[in-house]
Amino acid sequence: MPSGTLAVKVGGPMASTEPAVVCSGLVRRYGERRALDGIDLTLQQGQTLVVFGPNGAGKTTLLRVLSTLLRPSEGDASLLGSDLRKEGWKVRSQIGFLGHQSLCYGDLTARENLRYHARLHGIGDAAARIEAVLEQTQLSGRGDERVFGYSRGMLQRLAICRAVLHEPQVLLLDEPRSNLDPAAIEQVEPLIGAAVGRTRVIASHDPAGGLAEADLVLGLRNGAATLLAPAAQVTTEQIAELYR
Repeated sequence: MPSGTLAVKVGGPMASTEPAVVCSGLVRRYGERRALDGIDLTLQQGQTLVVFGPNGAGKTTLLRVLSTLLRPSEGDASLLGSDLRKEGWKVRSQIGFLGHQSLCYGDLTARENLRYHARLHGIGDAAARIEAVLEQTQLSGRGDERVFGYSRGMLQRLAICRAVLHEPQVLLLDEPRSNLDPAAIEQVEPLIGAAVGRTRVIASHDPAGGLAEADLVLGLRNGAATLLAPAAQVTTEQIAELYR
């Protein structure tokens, strides 16, 4: 399959009116430190929220809370209508999470990693789906090599394959294009770009690129929201101010 031609559909039914993400007074503590300090936001289904802020601002913590890997310390957070404190298990199958770690096993090959992930999610016709994402990311020729020998860029492409393999409704992406050259970025766009039609929450340090794909922008500093506005109302200068 040529690069850029993979057809991707959204997995599972989508509610027509329920927001994809709602946070109300969301707090997450690490000891005494508030990594998230009273976040309020609403993101509709099919929209993209791009989160900006310096290192340590709380971007990754927000993604980990929304992915159900961390529980809120205070306040409320819901995803696709499910309270993440009480029923996060209901939506885990609809989440695709890409963090700083690949969550792939180095002693397994790329295909073995994806087969394992497919079994976890009960993916039907897993073999065809695995080959489709490997071909899209130009990894099919090296899919039987153990992952510990992969370059950082190859590992990032495989991690993207893992995150989207089960066709989740919501993608939570932490700097998804890091370690990728321009050709690789073009390869992964059909999997994680706006055209997939999924709800996306993206942590980014790229003001121009992030604004271009955002519907809603959240700016964090020391865990607090200092900017929350539709992308059309935000300038790159406002984002740059977060880092000063």
